[in-house]
Amino acid sequence: MQHRDLVVVFEDDPHLRPLLERWLGEAGYSVTPQFPDGDTRPVLVIADVRDPQGADVPIRALQEYRVAILVMSARFRRGLAGSAETARRLGVQAVLPKPFTRAELLTAVRDAIAGTE
Repeated sequence: MQHRDLVVVFEDDPHLRPLLERWLGEAGYSVTPQFPDGDTRPVLVIADVRDPQGADVPIRALQEYRVAILVMSARFRRGLAGSAETARRLGVQAVLPKPFTRAELLTAVRDAIAGTE
């Protein structure tokens, strides 16, 4: 995969952030910690939310960019049905429960991007 689609990653954990950057980079994505200036438009925003119940305001702010959103949290339950319902309720393309594997991350990224096409 050599497409170099841009993904914005908002993750404060100093151990997880480099891992996300490496996994996404190895999968062919370009990663940045902030929205780019100019005409460059990301295909996805990945954001960590500590409390999904109180995530409405930051998610609404991200939705203004009109880009696919994947939120991750240690408070999400595992399982596809619960994740789909949670994503719908939050108004995002996908959710990813922590901890997750590389394969789970990349599947969630592909699904989130495909959900906006």
